[in-house]
Amino acid sequence: VLQIVKESQQQHGLRHGDFQRYRGYCSRRLRRLRKTLNFKMGNRHKFTGKKVTEEILSDNRYLLLILMDAERAWSYAMQLKQEANTEPRKRFHLLSRLRKAVKHAEELERLCESNRVDAKTKLEAQAYMAYLTGMLRFEHQEWKAAMEAFNKCKTIYEKLANAFTEEQAVLYNQRVEEISPNIRYCAYNIGDQSAMNELMQMRLRSGGTEGLLAEKLEALITQTRAKQAATMSEVEWRGRTVPVKIDKVRIFLLGLADNEAAIAQAENEETKERLFESLLSECRDAIQAVREELKPDQKQREHSLENDSGKVSNIQYLHSYLTYIKLSTAIKRNESMAQALQKALLQPQRTEEDGKRTPRPQDLIRLYDIILQNLVELTQLPGLEEDKNFQKEVGLKTLVYKAYRCFFIAQSYVLVKKWSEALVLYERVLKYAREVQSGAGAHTNSLKELPDVQDLITQVNAEKYSLQAAAILDANDTHEAESPSQVKDGKPLSERFETFCLDPSLVSKQVSLVHFPPGFQPIPCKPLFFDLALNHVAFPPLEDKVEQKAKSGLTGYIKGIFGFKS
Repeated sequence: VLQIVKESQQQHGLRHGDFQRYRGYCSRRLRRLRKTLNFKMGNRHKFTGKKVTEEILSDNRYLLLILMDAERAWSYAMQLKQEANTEPRKRFHLLSRLRKAVKHAEELERLCESNRVDAKTKLEAQAYMAYLTGMLRFEHQEWKAAMEAFNKCKTIYEKLANAFTEEQAVLYNQRVEEISPNIRYCAYNIGDQSAMNELMQMRLRSGGTEGLLAEKLEALITQTRAKQAATMSEVEWRGRTVPVKIDKVRIFLLGLADNEAAIAQAENEETKERLFESLLSECRDAIQAVREELKPDQKQREHSLENDSGKVSNIQYLHSYLTYIKLSTAIKRNESMAQALQKALLQPQRTEEDGKRTPRPQDLIRLYDIILQNLVELTQLPGLEEDKNFQKEVGLKTLVYKAYRCFFIAQSYVLVKKWSEALVLYERVLKYAREVQSGAGAHTNSLKELPDVQDLITQVNAEKYSLQAAAILDANDTHEAESPSQVKDGKPLSERFETFCLDPSLVSKQVSLVHFPPGFQPIPCKPLFFDLALNHVAFPPLEDKVEQKAKSGLTGYIKGIFGFKS
């Protein structure tokens, strides 16, 4: 049962979340099955209901009829769930379709109790019925009944997975992983507080939940933070305490530590990137809420410095704090991407496969440009212009990222054999690194999260020696290339058959064989003939012939008629 369901779902729309397409497939397959089995529900004029009974179970396709009915009702319910986000009334139709799916699943389980059905199919039918029942109870928010149904389903699939080979058990284990978050969510709603942490870990490992639980889990996290936010009234940053009155900002600040911990525990780059994007999105929403609070008081916005203390207003300082979080998170995300690219660059170069471009040093240059732009924005935050320690920390970070950016610019010059430019850039990297080391002093703690400058110095020194060696070898190759046997004068192959020349392009796709299109060549014009002798030619006299023609007139005509000849 599970294999048929999964294969049908993956091949007909559910790989992309298209439940409407899958419902159409179920309807068409039902029509084909009824026609093949001659199990029609009446004719075009009258409907006559028929039920599949144990007596007619001579073909397993009769069970497919019931299974496709259940799948069609379930897929319609999932389609309505997507539409219910904007049209709440459709939730009633959703529950009706789920009840219909459970009814068909119960009928399938009843038919599978027959002696004609093997034990594996019986167990799968029970698990399928328990799964749909759990989903229905889940939507009704009957948490205890839903958890019992999901646990029953999980137990059956775990036993089936243990009873078969590893290849066959993969499908059952996937279904167990799908329903485990639902079980923990039901347990949390029943009163198990420890389930919340397990749900967060499942969400982190799986890279996001799917199905019925996705929206509910996000709503649960927001609701939990909202309860904690009721007790939060202020936040302290860089020695100044600021009251927090906006609920959205409170919720974001409470979840900030959890989000950063989740990013640190992420197992792969995709999950880390997704968590970074989620954190930045929440931060942007919180900043927008603060901006809306800033709009009503235009005077305070224009004259943000207070007359007495010379400090910006609390709401403006809170805005600066949130902007600092956003920019710092963006820097960490780009640094994480840069580290992943650096690992890819260290791996042996492989040919491009599946249209994927191999990483290059130029890609890293762009990331460090963005990081440096974010650091410039940090120095311009209102309320921090006079904070010398902050400005010093940002200045040191700027030097570190400038050094790395300069290093990868030099690497890109090495690839195109511009040795002198690369050597100058390596010296600039060493200059930046020494400035960081000399100015670190009291700011060592703030530089712990940054890449190690000493490692960069060691790497640059090694690269300088390699570069000098490569430059010497390249100079020798250049002298050798000037010998007559290796000089390429640009002539095509057809014009230098008598001269030996090492031409690597002959084995490439852009080989030069002949000049095409061929060039123009001068050819003689078509001659013109002038008859100059005609003016000097004397023609014979024709007077005698002209006179004879004059004599022949009417008389000659008459003589000719009567046969007289002159």
